[in-house]
Amino acid sequence: MTETATAAVPDAIPPVEEIQKAWHELTLRVSQLETERSVFEQENKTLRQLLERVIEHRQKSHNELIIILTSLVSKLPLNDIGGVVARLIEHNNAVSQTLASFVKGAADTTIDQPVVLKNLDQTKRELKSALKPAVDELIALDSTLEREMLELLLDQPDRLFSQSVIRATRCFIKGQVPRERIVRQFGDQALSFFNDLTTDPKLNPNPKPEEIVLAFRPDFEALFAQQKDLASEKRGTLWALYQRVQLSKGNNPEARLQRNALQKISFIIELLHYYENQATEAPDVIFAQRLPALVEQLVVSGPQEPLEPKLIIQAETLLAYIMNPDHRLMVINNIGKGGGSGKTLRFVLKFRQEKVPEVESVVEFIKHLLPPGLQQAPPAAPIVANLKLINPDTQLFVVKAMVTTDRLRRDDAEALAKQVAAGLELKGFEQSLKAHENVPAEVERKLAWDRVKDMISRRTDPTAVAAAIRERLHAKYDPDEIRQSWITLTESDPMSLIRIFCQLPYLPSGKTDPIARTVLETYVTRLLHEKYAATYQKVVKSLRNMFQAKPDSPTLLNFTALVRWVSPEASNRLHADIGMPVPA
Repeated sequence: MTETATAAVPDAIPPVEEIQKAWHELTLRVSQLETERSVFEQENKTLRQLLERVIEHRQKSHNELIIILTSLVSKLPLNDIGGVVARLIEHNNAVSQTLASFVKGAADTTIDQPVVLKNLDQTKRELKSALKPAVDELIALDSTLEREMLELLLDQPDRLFSQSVIRATRCFIKGQVPRERIVRQFGDQALSFFNDLTTDPKLNPNPKPEEIVLAFRPDFEALFAQQKDLASEKRGTLWALYQRVQLSKGNNPEARLQRNALQKISFIIELLHYYENQATEAPDVIFAQRLPALVEQLVVSGPQEPLEPKLIIQAETLLAYIMNPDHRLMVINNIGKGGGSGKTLRFVLKFRQEKVPEVESVVEFIKHLLPPGLQQAPPAAPIVANLKLINPDTQLFVVKAMVTTDRLRRDDAEALAKQVAAGLELKGFEQSLKAHENVPAEVERKLAWDRVKDMISRRTDPTAVAAAIRERLHAKYDPDEIRQSWITLTESDPMSLIRIFCQLPYLPSGKTDPIARTVLETYVTRLLHEKYAATYQKVVKSLRNMFQAKPDSPTLLNFTALVRWVSPEASNRLHADIGMPVPA
């Protein structure tokens, strides 16, 4: 028998009178609770509105802050601006999502994409679009590179850096073929037509099969006619491969076109890889080492061969894909390290980029066109051909500077400049030359030292500034010029004065300039004169700071040694004022 649970029954039911008496009090209490609930709901709604307003204001202000930061960061000379801006945008999106999750659960405010990221995306799209015509061009030229391998680069550009593709391109340049390709296409019996260039009994006795490189035997044609082991279709394909290899490694226009197409593909993929991996790729490697070599190989056909305008235009088209002007200039400045036509290309590309060339660049270009040791002026035709590749305004600037070059006598330099100007059909050159000859000495001196001042103000390398001062003093060696050179140095900051002073005696050959001792002695005498007491105090303060930071600083030791070289008494005073031990 199961026990059933029985509900507890109150002992007594309250009477109706008590219930009626308490009913009014209960009604008031319920009414009061309803009122309080309404108040709490209103307060809750007000607080929610305030919270939403604060979060919305926070989102907008954070978006504005990110926009300001991206604008500032884009102006900095950073190598990974794209990565920095991308991280800022990612942070802003994360903040917006977190703030929105407090109220709505999703962000409805988005930040406009910064200009630098828009340009980066646009450049990537342009590079990918330019890759297909370059690959199609190389395929149409019927090079020894396999069509399937080239077509895979369109979908997977980074395959260019794989070992198999690197070996294939190297073989293409050298007129060789990978062993695995011959085995795959023609079988092991075709190996008898090739020489193994990788296996060496002493240095590399057991190379990996995929690392072996083959070259057609010198007697391939006779051997091919004798052996009939291959099937007819394979014989035809092998013979066609032999003809293509001979064509690609020769010095002919077809081989040149094939190599140029490969250089363009390599340039585009190298640059695209950098822009997609800026966080891990060093800009110095890509812009100072890889791309300059590709541009030079594209344009320069030989060390002394003339430059072709159409190839220069192709190089400029590739350089235009580089977003940062500093990176573009880095590529140009690293072209032509070996001299010859490559160095000419560097100046041509630089002058075509700049509307107003730097004076030192023009002087260096003239020295390149006029090598040292000339007994007489060279023919004007090669110089005219090179100058036709640059802007007309720059042509006139270069020809005018050629008149004052130290590589030729004045009469020879002027005659050569007139021939070049006639070849370039420069109008008004004769009149400008006569006007230059009629310039008063004081005006000519002022213009010369203004150029030196401009070099110092632009933070030009002290070695270049010292060379410009030496060149001017050699051209006009008199007390007025030395005085003007000293005044020019005193108008610069003390550290520039110290660094230029240290470089002044040394010629590029390593020898000491013959007039250096006299000039430095004049400088030291003026520096210690009471008229230049303010300049002396600034110099001593800079040297003292240098001594306290690094007593063995090369600049400090070189400066004090040069002062002792020209005046031991001045050196003792300078050491004492700096706080350095006075030499015995």
